[in-house]
Amino acid sequence: MSSRGDDFEIVHLNDIAGPELIAYLFEYDSVFGVFGGDVQHDNTSLTIKDLTIPMTSVPDMSDMDLSNVDVFLDCTGKSNSRTWAERGLRAGARRVVISGPCPSADLTLVLGANDSDLGDQPIISCASCTTNALAPLLRRLDDGFGLISGHMTTIHCYTGSQPTVDAPRGDKVRSRAAARSMIPTTTSAAGLTDLVLPDLAGRVTSHSVRVPSASVSAVDLVVRLEKHADVATLNNAIDMQSDNIIGTTVDPLVSSDLRGRPESLILALPETSVNDGLTRVFGWYDNEWGFSNRMLDVVERL
Repeated sequence: MSSRGDDFEIVHLNDIAGPELIAYLFEYDSVFGVFGGDVQHDNTSLTIKDLTIPMTSVPDMSDMDLSNVDVFLDCTGKSNSRTWAERGLRAGARRVVISGPCPSADLTLVLGANDSDLGDQPIISCASCTTNALAPLLRRLDDGFGLISGHMTTIHCYTGSQPTVDAPRGDKVRSRAAARSMIPTTTSAAGLTDLVLPDLAGRVTSHSVRVPSASVSAVDLVVRLEKHADVATLNNAIDMQSDNIIGTTVDPLVSSDLRGRPESLILALPETSVNDGLTRVFGWYDNEWGFSNRMLDVVERL
């Protein structure tokens, strides 16, 4: 377990898959490899190294007693209604943090973009991985240079919403085999960014191309800025603010090199370009690992 977990205690896990399968999937991961420690389980708990966590397989968390829980993390991907989002609260938890978009959340929070909006809201959505990559970048560009307009394309690895072989889905192109083609489609970051940054709403459009890669995605952003800035000025301004939200690299990297990076976005500074009033910046993000780190950051703040 990460040392950052010293700031809070994991008191319960719930997954309908059950302890045996969860222990297996934790120990052997197709993307991040084999866990370098002991993993055990019984019918009521999961043990990782020397940490034993009580575990249940209850379909509806609102049926449980979570009165000892300060923050309930809803990572089901199904929290799209108020009734679902409130399950943790009904079970007794004090706050609910959702690992994805949720229209019913009291606040959609993206660290590095709208931190000041965080108050005592009981239900918080952490938006999406792409929104966490894009929104802090737009915030910094607007604060430093004034953002007029722009367009973002996320080059995104395939996800569980896509089939492994052609199979019917609501979206025709998302019905195609995920690992066989590049698939142009939409991204939830388009609407979520406007929600998180209402002062920039309507200025930046967003689309996605799903690609046959299992992890690490990219943001390709082209913008018009009020203040002219050459490449060196832009890169210096970005690099000076590098932190755990937005990192930078000057190395000639490919997507697999960024696996396991904790930042929301890692800007590839050699990719920055300026041409006839258009500024292009490019960055990588591990859409699973980076987003999970932001979830933990939110828990620490709460």
